[in-house]
Amino acid sequence: MRLKKSGIVFASIAAFSLALTGCASGGASDEGSKKTETVRLGVVGESNPYWTDFVDAAAEEGIEVDLVDFQDYNQPNPALSQGDLDLNQFQHVVYLAEYNVANDDDLVPIGSTAIYPLALFSDKYDSVEDIPEGSEIAIPNDVVNRARALLVLQSAGLLELKGGGTIFSTPDEIDASKSKVKIIEVQADLVPNSLADVAGGVVNNEFATKAGLDYADAIAQDDPSDPNALPYVNIFAARAEDQDNETYKKLVEIYQGTQAVQDGVVEDSGNTAVMTKVPVADLLESLKRVEDDVRANS
Repeated sequence: MRLKKSGIVFASIAAFSLALTGCASGGASDEGSKKTETVRLGVVGESNPYWTDFVDAAAEEGIEVDLVDFQDYNQPNPALSQGDLDLNQFQHVVYLAEYNVANDDDLVPIGSTAIYPLALFSDKYDSVEDIPEGSEIAIPNDVVNRARALLVLQSAGLLELKGGGTIFSTPDEIDASKSKVKIIEVQADLVPNSLADVAGGVVNNEFATKAGLDYADAIAQDDPSDPNALPYVNIFAARAEDQDNETYKKLVEIYQGTQAVQDGVVEDSGNTAVMTKVPVADLLESLKRVEDDVRANS
């Protein structure tokens, strides 16, 4: 999920009036002797070409995917909770956790898709090992990306956060005695411009692409296998009672196993997306941990 806002806002949906047409959710149709199941999937950005590849691949397995496109990140989760959708795929674990806590809901991840890395770039150094003691690193100053940037720098061995850090960490939690660098906070879209004045800067994928930065040149970034990165992995979400639905799990397998879909996601991201196959148990554990953090910081 590539959020363009500096915070996460959940609007109260008083009346959900999106016109839903076609076959009934989770229904089946007989065409000759072939049985086809229909699944309503909420997405943001239906026009992305890889969705056509996904729908086609699902059809070959006897699953008709009815894409329901949203223009607002606030809508797909209420629509899923209310039964207007069977699944959605647009968010990372942090976003889902925030939604669940704010709305007393219990939506769950049933499969991973991709992570859009937050990366450390430098105009002066080729590796984190080359960065001198006491150097300054620029990070975004918005709540979501600030904490994530600190976790990236901790994973890179440049600083240490007291207690290991959370999705709400701030520079005040840095253990200076165990850290190699100092942090300066700047507006997210200005981090690329600050690279000439600092040892490095943590840039999110949207602004890295706009600035012409190549992720191949990043000297550190999210590691999808790092537990600290798990909250930022994008997911398929379902209602809790549907988490073991075999058709829904099959759709996750199709998404993860169709090369045209995988390649399309990477291309659409400007070659920044890292495709993932995170065990569902790990996603659920991450969701619970983040929900606990959200409640503790509410």
